[in-house]
Amino acid sequence: MGKEKIVALDNLDLEIEEGEICCLFGTSGSGKSTLLNMLAGLEKPTRGTIKIKNKRVEMLNETQLATFRQKYIGFVFQSYNLIPSLTALENVSLPLIFQGMPKVKRDKRAKEMLKAVGLEKRLHHKPKEMSGGQQQRVSIARAFVNRPKILFADEPTGNLDTHTTLEVMDMIRDMAKKYNQTLIIVSHDPEIADYADRIITVIDGNIHKIELKKENEREVIYERKE
Repeated sequence: MGKEKIVALDNLDLEIEEGEICCLFGTSGSGKSTLLNMLAGLEKPTRGTIKIKNKRVEMLNETQLATFRQKYIGFVFQSYNLIPSLTALENVSLPLIFQGMPKVKRDKRAKEMLKAVGLEKRLHHKPKEMSGGQQQRVSIARAFVNRPKILFADEPTGNLDTHTTLEVMDMIRDMAKKYNQTLIIVSHDPEIADYADRIITVIDGNIHKIELKKENEREVIYERKE
């Protein structure tokens, strides 16, 4: 028996504008997370082109990809991915260490970001000493600390209660707009999708529908013909 070929994404054509807040929306298994991973250079397509800042991401080797992500990209995941042995300040400072920033400067920047997410009194707390919502705020501060051009948020509030979810999403949206960053969210939750300027519904690896948010209403600008 030969190996079965599984197509995660099929003939997608998508352009995302600088400074846009965009949601890749769909159920589990729709292909939305695979699309995010390819946009971020975490996975490579078998065919096609992914271009960011005039660079063909799929052509970069692992060393070039690491440098590219460090320079241009930030991540917020459903799991907080904090290092348990480090304090909030140390976790947020990590991306700046990789950039070679001196300790005094990176501590100052990290403190500013933790203050921006309301955790100025938790600088020296470790993850186990913080709630889930506080840990996600630390991960948000870490994602924004090196001023990335693009922020990818993959189900960023999946482990949080409803109240904390809205607080965290308000924070991510407001910070992205403040720094004119492109924000690409992956979610299955319509409430999260409503934070986006443009909602791209992915079904079975295809773009099924594209909607624009206008004055709290959605306008369908593309719908796939079956």
